[in-house]
Amino acid sequence: MLHGRRTDAVLLLVAIVWGSSYLAAKTATHDLPVLTVLLARYAISAIACLALVEARRRSGRLTPDEIRIGALLGVTQAAVLLLETYGVAHTSAANAGLIISLTIVLTPLLDRTAGAGRLPTRFFAATGLCLLAVTLLMLGSGFHRPRIGDLLILAAAVVRAGHVVLVGRLTKDRAVRPLQLTAVQMVVGTLLFAGPAASGLPALIRADASTWGALLYLALFCSVFAFLAQTWAVQNSSPSRASLLLGTEPVWAVAIGIGLGGETFTAFAGLGAALMVAGTYWGQHIERAHRTLPPLRRTVTSAS
Repeated sequence: MLHGRRTDAVLLLVAIVWGSSYLAAKTATHDLPVLTVLLARYAISAIACLALVEARRRSGRLTPDEIRIGALLGVTQAAVLLLETYGVAHTSAANAGLIISLTIVLTPLLDRTAGAGRLPTRFFAATGLCLLAVTLLMLGSGFHRPRIGDLLILAAAVVRAGHVVLVGRLTKDRAVRPLQLTAVQMVVGTLLFAGPAASGLPALIRADASTWGALLYLALFCSVFAFLAQTWAVQNSSPSRASLLLGTEPVWAVAIGIGLGGETFTAFAGLGAALMVAGTYWGQHIERAHRTLPPLRRTVTSAS
């Protein structure tokens, strides 16, 4: 019982950390160019991951699969963070955390390797509810042209869903270690942003303590700690319970954005937030239940 509660606490902490990442990114991009923030986040994460790999060198060197897969995933992950960070710089942290949660319902739509067959009609209804929620969040305080930040976060949700599907396809039936895979991705991200962000290095050096605090938090907690803690916790819990607790990320994004970031929610945004949380949980529940059905029953329920 105590072990189960400790695992749940770790998963909940990961959700809180990820929920807070949007406010931390918004704080960092207030004083630094987006590309500079990404370079610093990746470089610090790479150093930390490589140090951990070196500390555990008894586990062996990087394998060809880990290098090859990590390099490809590093590119797609960099694309996700590029869209997310540019997006959060032009919208609220609360909106970013809610819109990115669309990944939960977009991933099953893109995944064709799970062998679960066509998803039930109810799942598409849940997806429609989430899209309505995104529309309300984009409206913000009234009917106007959607903010560029919201659209970028929406694009990030699509790319992140593709990244998740790619992780599943590339790592299936391959002996790849999470820490080593993460280290390769961090190194690749550092190399990708090193050139474009070079002009922002003087500003990075002059950054104040609060900005550096946000960068260190994004790198060490939102990247390295969160990923490793998630891996450990999922191995010690059921996938359903883990996804339920990690699915609270948008709730924490809203709470932290309002409580610490001083952001406000209008009636449109509040309704959008409620619909987004309801839609993602509903879609997640439908997909999970459908995946566990026998093949014959999947065929029947997909039409209902």
